[in-house]
Amino acid sequence: MKKMLMVATVPSMIGQFNMNNISILLDLGYEVHVACNWNDRSVWTQEKVDNLKNKLNDLKVKFYQIDFSRSIFDLKNHFESYKQILELTNKNKYNFIHCHTPIASVITRLVCKKSRIKCIYTAHGFHFYKGAPLINWMIFYPIEKYLSKYTDILITINKEDYNRAKNSFKMKAIEYIPGVGVDIQKFQLDDFDRDSYRKQLGLNKNDFMILSVGELNTNKNHQVILKAIAKLNNPNIKYMIAGKGNLKSYLIMLSKKLRIENQVTLLGFRKDIAALLQSSDLFAFPSKREGLGLAAIEAMASGLPLITSNIQGIKDYLIEGITGYSCNSNDVNAFASNIKLLYENQKKRKNISESNKKFVKKFDKKITEKIMKDIYFNALLNCGGSRKK
Repeated sequence: MKKMLMVATVPSMIGQFNMNNISILLDLGYEVHVACNWNDRSVWTQEKVDNLKNKLNDLKVKFYQIDFSRSIFDLKNHFESYKQILELTNKNKYNFIHCHTPIASVITRLVCKKSRIKCIYTAHGFHFYKGAPLINWMIFYPIEKYLSKYTDILITINKEDYNRAKNSFKMKAIEYIPGVGVDIQKFQLDDFDRDSYRKQLGLNKNDFMILSVGELNTNKNHQVILKAIAKLNNPNIKYMIAGKGNLKSYLIMLSKKLRIENQVTLLGFRKDIAALLQSSDLFAFPSKREGLGLAAIEAMASGLPLITSNIQGIKDYLIEGITGYSCNSNDVNAFASNIKLLYENQKKRKNISESNKKFVKKFDKKITEKIMKDIYFNALLNCGGSRKK
């Protein structure tokens, strides 16, 4: 039986973005193995990790511990991870490897180079992009350009990354997919009691709810929305964030400092994202970097207007005044102005809602699944597993 290995730094990348890929590979007759750092808790709870392991066991997918670190400076761990992946590939003789996340993919492609194993790499948003810090270009760009020579298929999920890689890198093939795909129907709830759910969330009839979904970290940039809300001085505007992360204490402290603590709720990890979206009036996505931004696309599927930063993958779906409004990621005044605009203009919100329900169809998971099946089948199923010397 043909074997393949799926590699990522953390379990969430497998559980959130690759279960459909695993199903496709199993249907194509592959024995699928998964490798990541199962001990990492920076994104997922122990419960979610255990649930993923149970799902993989049910699918008869083997999984392995690799001591990946998320820090680019943890050279000792990177070397250990390299040895672990190399040992795994020597033992299992994979036909190909599909890797994700920057650090894991650097290490894995070096192993593929040494072992002459075919490699697919999905870039979920390069760290170098228009407007990125110079340090990102100095570190990540030369590494990605060099390793592109040892990448059989590079998959990009936004057009900026696709065009840059196509023009500057040396991978054997490049593909564009519209993200990992969204189950659109899941977010268009029928017979949803919006008023009742909002009441459970502690919202009054006149409250205007802004929602963000994502890890509480520097990149997600939730603090800019807090500052924008404070500037508006409107107690009816409420902000809820679904997610966990190491900036929780900072965001609580900042909301108190800005005297908007009664308008801000940190919801933690939630399983009811579709219901939260349906209960909201506006979706805020002010990230400093996004490969595409699944959370915002899910919000579009729910019919929510967007206010976003104007960077990288977000540009693929943020059409000014049509699907929402964008701002420089650090422009508090612009975010405040756009929140005020949509707060005051119900007709505009309704028009954007209808536009988003139509526009989001191009990100339907059925489209992505078909592209991935073609990539796996046409590019790899009919060729040997080793790269020629």
